[in-house]
Amino acid sequence: MVTPRATRVVIAEDSVLLREGLARLLADGGIETAGTAGDGPGLVAAVAEHDPDMAIVDVRMPPTHTDEGLRAALEVRARRPGLPILVLSQYVEERYAAELLGGGASAVGYLLKERVADVAEFLDAVRRVASGGTVVDAEVVAQLLGRHRPGDPLAALTAREREVLALMAGGRSNAAIAARLTVTEGAVEKHISGIFCKLGLDPAPDDHRRVLAVLAYLGR
Repeated sequence: MVTPRATRVVIAEDSVLLREGLARLLADGGIETAGTAGDGPGLVAAVAEHDPDMAIVDVRMPPTHTDEGLRAALEVRARRPGLPILVLSQYVEERYAAELLGGGASAVGYLLKERVADVAEFLDAVRRVASGGTVVDAEVVAQLLGRHRPGDPLAALTAREREVLALMAGGRSNAAIAARLTVTEGAVEKHISGIFCKLGLDPAPDDHRRVLAVLAYLGR
């Protein structure tokens, strides 16, 4: 019996302490750190050298500590289309989340750094992004869903539909959403159908409507 190869990641984080901490958490979860970097160019070089399965990247890195990490992540995705990227941010920065997800919705994630403290949740997010899923921090979702503009289709969503959409953005399955909200899966399916209808997302063979629903507010 062949043992599955461990997921290999590159970590880009300028804080040595956090970088080593992330590597330890990943190792405890059976995920191998193939390489590390302390700035944007270092991330690009590390990905080219180690050919990882995924990259975990801090948004703000040297020299200006603004968006160097995000820029490097986007460059990496341009060079390695489809490479899973999980971006970590100290604060909710909607523009960065929208820019990352707007370039291609699969295998990307945006989490606040504080989520790392919940090890199980963090590792689950890493695995979901590595397997091609999309994860958006619940706080980002909450802020974006809280803003309405004239003609915004999100204004038509009920409070429960907003909760369901927030959990969808976190990559949760229907079963997981039902468990979190203490409702049946049938009820969740009904809410999701309502979301699709109100956002004008008709069935299409080449579209993933769950992802499109999440991007509906990120791209507005």
